[in-house]
Amino acid sequence: MTFLYLNSDQMGSGGDPALGKKLLKLFLEKLAASDVRVDLVGCVNSGIYLTSEGSEVLESLKKLAEKGARIATCGTCLDHLHLNEKLQIGEVGNMDMTIQVMAAADKIIRP
Repeated sequence: MTFLYLNSDQMGSGGDPALGKKLLKLFLEKLAASDVRVDLVGCVNSGIYLTSEGSEVLESLKKLAEKGARIATCGTCLDHLHLNEKLQIGEVGNMDMTIQVMAAADKIIRP
């Protein structure tokens, strides 16, 4: 099983945030258009903005879902940032799920 772990709304850290967001958007577009199989996309921390209203990557996530990927967003994060009502794709996950998936995954992709 391949797990795409998105713990930020940016690719990389310590640099220009706008560049980080641009890079992650491009990464997800290219991944969605590729033959790489992703079984589960897990979004935590600021990564939850990717599955929420206003996200610029919803189309890429929809394409991954159409190819069979489950999309899960951290429920604790949604509660903390008051974004429960703004979730646009996938399901609400939890830490037990994250632990199980990370332990069972053959591959974890973390851009």
